[in-house]
Amino acid sequence: MHFILTDLHNDCGKFMEMLKRISFDRDKDQLMILGDLFDRASYDPNPTELYFAVLSLGDSVSFIRGNHDTWLAQYIYEYYGSTEKERSKLHGYHYNSFALLSERLVEADMLSLAAWVMAAPVQLEREIDGKRFLFAHAMTSNPNNPQDDEYYLMGGELGFSYLRNGIDGYISMCGHTPTDMVRMWYGDEYQPKKLEIWCNPKKNVYMLDCGCGLYYDCRLGCLCIENGEMYYVP
Repeated sequence: MHFILTDLHNDCGKFMEMLKRISFDRDKDQLMILGDLFDRASYDPNPTELYFAVLSLGDSVSFIRGNHDTWLAQYIYEYYGSTEKERSKLHGYHYNSFALLSERLVEADMLSLAAWVMAAPVQLEREIDGKRFLFAHAMTSNPNNPQDDEYYLMGGELGFSYLRNGIDGYISMCGHTPTDMVRMWYGDEYQPKKLEIWCNPKKNVYMLDCGCGLYYDCRLGCLCIENGEMYYVP
């Protein structure tokens, strides 16, 4: 089975619970994480354990780089590329991940994490059960019309037209934008009390960010491609 989730935002607890909920088998299943592994989750942040938990799954995981992952990696390179004197004048990282990670990881490990992040793609194309899929953090593009990283990381053109039409010939799966905002932009009359995975009527655009790590009472969502089943961890 192919399972898709996104925007974990330092919440290792929800990640581990989701693996149990979907009965993930690293020898049989594939997991796609659509970015924003790091930053936030002020209520229970654990970026170090989350990072190692993802690494421990080996080739059964495909990781798409998100904007928060990119910002963290860039800061790591900037910090460790500076002299002690320069570091004293360096602005602090805007989120909690750098401080939490550097408490437990030495410089070589921090740089290894940054390299792992920056080696991750910003969009992946896969064929599953005869259907063509595009995976990106915020927004996909036709593979024949590649965009710059910012497009995939931030979804600057995400709006009604993209949500309604998607990319012709593909099924797109993204995160980044919490689905309450997606529903508002789309004009969706259904507004559930808890954020849910959203898809358009054509079923060719899926948005999966259910607020994990962003809102205290929001949850992690996961979609199984083969059977369409949706899973949630509160």
